[in-house]
Amino acid sequence: MAELEALVVQMERGEMSLEESLQTFERGTVLARECQTALRDAEQKVQLLSQVNGNEQLIPMTPGPNDPEALDPHAV
Repeated sequence: MAELEALVVQMERGEMSLEESLQTFERGTVLARECQTALRDAEQKVQLLSQVNGNEQLIPMTPGPNDPEALDPHAV
């Protein structure tokens, strides 16, 4: 993901030749596909881990520090 973000920054500067831009775009496309695959794999693992006796169970998550619910415990 970090490499993909760096490629976007490089392209946004507008200092690349057409050939460099095309190569960077191609690399970005490959990286984006890899990220999508990794995300899909992670989602499948979460689904498998959340199944109990063949039934999907909702697993409560603890709110993170930037989650509004973390600031107000009554906001549910």
